[in-house]
Amino acid sequence: MVDLREWDAAEVLDALGTAVLEVSADLVIVAMNAAAEELFSLSTGRAAGKRLVDLVDIPSTVSARLHESAVGGHPLIEREVEIHPRHGESQIADVRAAPLTENSLLLEIGSLERQRRIAREDAMLAQSESSRLLLRGLAHEVKNPLGGLRGAAQLLERELDNAELREYTRIIIGEADRLQRLIDRLSGPTDQPNRVSLNLHEVTEYVLPLLDAEAPSGVVIRRDYDPSLPEMVGDREWLVQAVLNVGLNALQAIGDAGTLTVRTRVVRNFTIGPVVHRLVGLIQICDDGSGVPADIADTLFLPLITGRADGTGLGLPIAQSLIGRHGGLIECRSEPGDTVFSLYLPLDAHA
Repeated sequence: MVDLREWDAAEVLDALGTAVLEVSADLVIVAMNAAAEELFSLSTGRAAGKRLVDLVDIPSTVSARLHESAVGGHPLIEREVEIHPRHGESQIADVRAAPLTENSLLLEIGSLERQRRIAREDAMLAQSESSRLLLRGLAHEVKNPLGGLRGAAQLLERELDNAELREYTRIIIGEADRLQRLIDRLSGPTDQPNRVSLNLHEVTEYVLPLLDAEAPSGVVIRRDYDPSLPEMVGDREWLVQAVLNVGLNALQAIGDAGTLTVRTRVVRNFTIGPVVHRLVGLIQICDDGSGVPADIADTLFLPLITGRADGTGLGLPIAQSLIGRHGGLIECRSEPGDTVFSLYLPLDAHA
């Protein structure tokens, strides 16, 4: 067991996951811990002497209350404050201030993004699993009468001498087969994954020529790879199908001209649902197309939801299911001209 008595104050503060800063009454930074350095993407040495508002955009009313707290020597809590680090992404955080010395504050900035993200992912994973079970039950109920319908059409075809009438039975059989293929896609993979050791770049390099063959001449496909990406254990065919489905969706959003970028990265200490993974492989498929329609943004990964008149609404739910079978998750961030699908895959799984 760690004996905190052997640690000095700086070591304890650096071990915290919450950003902690010492600031003067004028909100000039005196010192900060490692989490604050990460939040601001700036070392303590470079941040010291700078005003807090020069490193992060915060509401003026909040900065005024922080100044009053320092001068008056009273604690302060501001809930769900929108902050935007100059070198980072905007986020929601709780801001707490406590008098430290005369005219100085100990400032704590606790991001709520992680808790919100976990709750959002839990809901998405539960939604995906419920949809998968519902579809499998529906597929099971439809298969039997569909098989009977096809069989009856075949028997009827043998009894008909009229070629024109036999053409109708062939239509019935053909449509029954088409529905059967649709049901098979709805059901998703029923077998166990064939887990092998692989690098995610093997998957993306297999998919990119397929996307290039489908892309109009005005679409440019780019790579942005992290060469340090380690190997993982997974089903290569399932991963290829998932990446291909997301890539084809991006091509459809781009249209006749634009750019599709496939980016890979390594993410450390990343939470997927309730599990914290030491290493996660990230594949991002980015496009500058029209973006996800607002009316389907929250149901994008549900089956049969599509923004295209000729779409089946199965590509993304199947991709989510295949990534989910690897303990991963797909997220989407979209606005017109900038859509990013992020495929997170744990790299610490075992065969």
